[in-house]
Amino acid sequence: MSTDPLAWLSSLEGVPSAYAAARDGIDVMLRDRGLRRTSPETTAESLLRGAHASAALEGSTSSLAEVREGTGDETSAAAVRVSTELLSLAPALGRSPLQAFARIHALAATGSLPDERLGRPRDAVSSERLRTLADLLTAPTAAPALLVAAVVHADLATTEPFASHNGLVARAAERLVLVARGVDEKSLVVPEAGHLALRAAYESNLRGYRDGGSAGVHAWLLYAAEAYAAGAEASPLRRAAD
Repeated sequence: MSTDPLAWLSSLEGVPSAYAAARDGIDVMLRDRGLRRTSPETTAESLLRGAHASAALEGSTSSLAEVREGTGDETSAAAVRVSTELLSLAPALGRSPLQAFARIHALAATGSLPDERLGRPRDAVSSERLRTLADLLTAPTAAPALLVAAVVHADLATTEPFASHNGLVARAAERLVLVARGVDEKSLVVPEAGHLALRAAYESNLRGYRDGGSAGVHAWLLYAAEAYAAGAEASPLRRAAD
């Protein structure tokens, strides 16, 4: 029997081909359009677009221009705070995922929760769910990194382990997995924008992941592969080259 905790997900119908195609599309975009054009400014633009999209999914009504100018609402400001420190957490995600999750939440929730609740799970059940997710992230697996990112995202979003800002945390953690596992080391794909472009499917598939058993998990994984393709299309590399 396999000891790989994600082996059963990797073998679900349609999942291997969907994730292979999504990864191929990302690799082609990064290689063909970004090899000689990558700069810190491009990464910063990707993170900014991601912050805007993640905030919108969390209920923000601020425009990208407002977010860029620093005049957005509180939710967009929280997303930008996360984005400014996110890439520095990539090493922690591999060594101590709980530390990375806690820091993401603390950045998002600063000013809206008492300091003693920043980065802290809501209760004992939430703490255990976070430990289980951390164990999954540190366990050896042959699963595609994109699939790992999708599972981390959905688990954080649906279990809501923190007192606030769980959606922002989930989408930031997803992006961080892509960086830490070498899919997109310079964080040029904008997965949050992919989810925003597919918002109705995003929200319904998260509900399915939470309530729909193995069929809901399967549907989420197939959806997420599509969202990653849309996130690659939203990259500032691609937009600049078109």
